[in-house]
Parts: sequence; C-alpha cells; structure tokens
Amino acid sequence: MKFLIAVLLIVTAVLSALIILYIREVKHLYKQLDQLEAGSHIELTSNTRNRAFLRLYTKLNHIFADVSGEKQKYLRSQTELKQSISNIAHDIRTPLTSASGYLQMLQDCTESEKQLRYERIIERRIAELKDMLEELFLYTKLTSGEFSPDCRRTAVFPILSDCMIGLFHVFEEKQIEPDIRFENEEICVFAAEEILGRIFRNLINNALIHGLGGLSIVQKGTAFTFSNPVQNASVIDPDRIFDRFYKADPARQKHSSGLGLAIVKELCGKIGGTAEAAIVDGQFLAITVRFQPADE
Repeated sequence: MKFLIAVLLIVTAVLSALIILYIREVKHLYKQLDQLEAGSHIELTSNTRNRAFLRLYTKLNHIFADVSGEKQKYLRSQTELKQSISNIAHDIRTPLTSASGYLQMLQDCTESEKQLRYERIIERRIAELKDMLEELFLYTKLTSGEFSPDCRRTAVFPILSDCMIGLFHVFEEKQIEPDIRFENEEICVFAAEEILGRIFRNLINNALIHGLGGLSIVQKGTAFTFSNPVQNASVIDPDRIFDRFYKADPARQKHSSGLGLAIVKELCGKIGGTAEAAIVDGQFLAITVRFQPADE
C-alpha cells in the first residue's frame, strides 16, 4: 500500500512538473506571438526540447514565413501598380498636352503654312496616344488569360517583309537602311500570322524609337535577332527590359507606352516561344525571339 502511494506521489509530481513546464512554454509562445503581432520579425523559439513543442514551433514558423512572403509580394505588387499608374498617366498626358498646346496655337494662327504644320503635329500626337492606348488594352488582354491564338504553320519572311514595308516611311525619314540576313527565306514556324506581325512591328519600332540608327535582323533556325546601337548601353538592364513600363531613360522623353517589349514577351509565351535580350560589345541591344518549329 505504501509503495502504491509513493508511486502515485511520484507520478503526480512528474505530471505537475510537466503541466508547469507546458504552462510556461505556452506563456513563452504567447509572448512571442504578441511581438509578432506588434510587427517584430523574430523567429519563434522554444524553451523546451519537447518534440511536440518543437514540431509546433517549426510548423508555426513555416506558416508565418509563408504569410510574410505573401505580404511582401502584395506590398511589392501595390508599389508596382502605383508606379504603373503614374507611368501611364505621364505617358498619356505628354502627347495629350502637346496636342492641346498645338491646337491652341492653330486656333490663334492665321498663316496657312504654320496651320498645316500644326495640324500635322497634332495628328502625330493623336496617333501616338492611340498607339499607347491600343498597347495598354492588348497587354491587359494578354495578361488576363482572354487571349487564345490560332497557331499553324506560318512562313516568317513574308510577314517580316510586310512589317518593313509598312514602316518604310520611318526608315526613310530617319535615313536608316536595315540589314536583313536570313539563312533560309523559306523558314516556317508554328505561330499565328497576326502575332508574328505584332512581335516584329514592336521590335522594329523599339529600335526606331530608342535606337541610334541602324537595325540588323538575323535569322538562324527558328531564332530571329534584332539588334541596334543604343545610347548609354550600360544603364540598360537586359533582365528587366521586358518588364511592363520599363524604361532605361529616366527622363522618359521618348513617346512610347513602355509596353512594347512586354507585349513581345507575352506574345512569344502565348505561342510557345521565348524572348531574350543582351547588350553586345557594350553598344548594341540585341533581342532574340525564338519560335516553335513548324511540323513538316
């Protein structure tokens, strides 16, 4: 009987000690949770080596790490959204303000020669604004999952030729003679004609707007490289050049939406292709797009 009582007393003492230990550990955990709630970035730690508590702390730390990561991602996306809205407002306001100014000058002008010049400038500014809005709508459509291209065996050279002809007046105005080199002018890829045309036009326009003159287009297999000399190549980040609204020019003096290359990247992805950028010889921006080969 005395032995049984002694055993019960020992068991009671052990259980009491464990309960006290657990209560202290719960209070320790509660205190750390208060710190996290107050904005601290501590990692939860245990005062005991009990396996159950250690597993609990590990699980909680993983959960809090995931929550923290999602919060940081959300904050970054909000910052990017605010910057994007600011960029859009700036880009739209620039040609709009210019057109408004020239419209006022046109109204006050009585000389027919100046009136004609003002009208042409206004037309160009309105065209710039129209292009910006079209690219914004297209990019929104591409990223919303509402775009389903009809891909098939497509000849590349005729589409590129049409793009070049359509921009001939710009090449002539800038006195640029493009250098086009194809290994195989009969090359076909698996794509949609309208997508290839949009990709090529955006790449050519990017070279015409932001380049220093000169454009080289080289085909090797299903890869097509568009390269042109650029100013201050060292400030261009090839890893970010396809980001929406990315502009290496902080003054943002070029009249473009900043979405042209982002659209190129999205369109390439929609047809199973890729787009990459690199700075070559410290002075050329080279953008290479690769497409899926056409089935023979």
